[in-house]
Amino acid sequence: MTRDTVRDLAAMLKQLSPRLDPDRYRYVQIEPSNAAQLLGAAIATFREDEGVSAIVPAAIADQADVDGPDMARITLGVYSDLEGVGLTAAVSTALAEAGIACNMVAAMHHDHAFVPAAQNEEALLVLRNLASQQR
Repeated sequence: MTRDTVRDLAAMLKQLSPRLDPDRYRYVQIEPSNAAQLLGAAIATFREDEGVSAIVPAAIADQADVDGPDMARITLGVYSDLEGVGLTAAVSTALAEAGIACNMVAAMHHDHAFVPAAQNEEALLVLRNLASQQR
């Protein structure tokens, strides 16, 4: 079943429906020594000039002895159109105004905000408030 995507910013925000993932994640650099372990567990990868970055469960990063800050993933439940304008800006601005760092990842069906794990509940509240302002 194909869902209709939402392109209008006000509609995207109204349908935001943020959901907190109970798992913790970590951004890691893929090296030959950890590629098999980390790539198999990655929920996202990106190739840059400097190499391949991945987002993996923090527990897997720990097993591979890769340090870094733990991040919480908040999935935006809205089926946002990839050509929709303003969703990333609205979400990241609301979080920034609350003093919360945010790394956005857009996927085919949803956008995902990665925030410091220690601020996950605060970030979720900020996004719920952002959505409720549209109702």
